[in-house]
Amino acid sequence: MTIFLSLTFAGLALGAVYFLAASGLSLIYGLMDILNFAHGMFMTLGAYAGWDLATHLPASTPSAVTFALEVLAAVAGGALAALLTEVVFIRPLYGKPLSQVLVTIGLDLAVVALLLGGFGANSLSLPVPLWFLEATHVGSVLLPNADFVALVGGVVVLVALEWFLRRTRFGIVIRAGVENREMVSALGVDVGRAFTLVFVIGGAMAGLAGLLYTAVFTGDLLSPLQGDGLLIFAFIVVVIGGLGSIRGSAVAAVVVGLLQDYANYYGGQHAGFSEIGNLSTVLLLALVLEIRPRGLFGRAT
Repeated sequence: MTIFLSLTFAGLALGAVYFLAASGLSLIYGLMDILNFAHGMFMTLGAYAGWDLATHLPASTPSAVTFALEVLAAVAGGALAALLTEVVFIRPLYGKPLSQVLVTIGLDLAVVALLLGGFGANSLSLPVPLWFLEATHVGSVLLPNADFVALVGGVVVLVALEWFLRRTRFGIVIRAGVENREMVSALGVDVGRAFTLVFVIGGAMAGLAGLLYTAVFTGDLLSPLQGDGLLIFAFIVVVIGGLGSIRGSAVAAVVVGLLQDYANYYGGQHAGFSEIGNLSTVLLLALVLEIRPRGLFGRAT
């Protein structure tokens, strides 16, 4: 039972990071009908922004303060990358979905190549507080502190995003635009500003996802290809949850995170099947697409 509870907690933490990676992707598609393949770039650049800031801080800076600043830098880095991508590359291509896909894929590949050229293929070590490596007893279960951070981050962003979408003027415009873009534009609302804001929000969450994934699930090691690996699971979560549905992304992220952890432990460690967690996730995606092609919470079209 103790092992099962530990796996469940780890799966929830992984699901929280998947949600951070997928929610912005889903929001961008829901309002703008853009499958943004540069989203992995936002995650990578966010993590590198956090690493770069940490390396320039004085050695006497407390580790907790350093990590808090890393988080802020990752959020700002992801948001800035998203803003530049929308303004420079996406905005001239509205109404041209194929061109958008090609441009975002090319942009992602170019940034990965630049990072490989600048930092090399060797992974960089992201500074994290020592208590990240420790664990806390909850009853009879020993839970890693790093997983607490990932889970809290995902929950806080979910609550904040729900509040923003339901309680603020821009949030209401975004929700209305998801339901009927043409009507919102006809009412005189500047949908272009909403598009840019959605891209920035998505980039900020992606940057946070990239940093937390590095700090919690990769042994503090950062590489240029990391964001693209996380992007694959973000797309899986978005498709399972339903394109454009934030709550769907949250539910799907939890399901995928739990499934991966359970499958890797019970199927991988005990049955000897490597990568069984990833295979299980792909099989779940295929099952959902077969039964409900629009996803668990996707809108009928």
